[in-house]
Amino acid sequence: MKTIMFNNRHWLTAAVLHGKKTQTRRNSCRYKVGEVVAIAQSYKDARVRFVQEEDKEFGCYDFPAEQTKGWNNKMFVKADLMPHHIRITSMRQERLQDISDEDCIKEGIIKSKHYGKFVYGYHIIIDGTSYTCAHYTPREAYGVLIDRISGKGTWASNPMVWVYDFELLD
Repeated sequence: MKTIMFNNRHWLTAAVLHGKKTQTRRNSCRYKVGEVVAIAQSYKDARVRFVQEEDKEFGCYDFPAEQTKGWNNKMFVKADLMPHHIRITSMRQERLQDISDEDCIKEGIIKSKHYGKFVYGYHIIIDGTSYTCAHYTPREAYGVLIDRISGKGTWASNPMVWVYDFELLD
């Protein structure tokens, strides 16, 4: 089984787990329609306590998860230990800037009222404090968010991306 990572700094993993994010854009074709993919979380966040390791001399044994690289870093976790999964329901290829307002919302952009007007934004955590960044359109909010996640200039370069729609299974 494969894992898929979402950005925690912008609460995107939480958005997936709460059903608010149902789409993602990636620069490579890594997943297939119908495929079940584990949502990568650190072992600490996923509440995993033991990891089975294989030792050539002693065989398999349970190892405390807090003593592994995966305890605080989801890049080092095992997919089969992850408690949450998504199923890829559709995929297509398009230019990044071809994203619709509706798809921006599926990407986790939040719509809210501010002083009587609708604004669109996303969360960011800086030094442990959560902030909401607000913009006038969903596309503007998404463009700024993708530059924060993938590097400045990503939106302007308008690369071809794979768009994956998915559903949360557990």
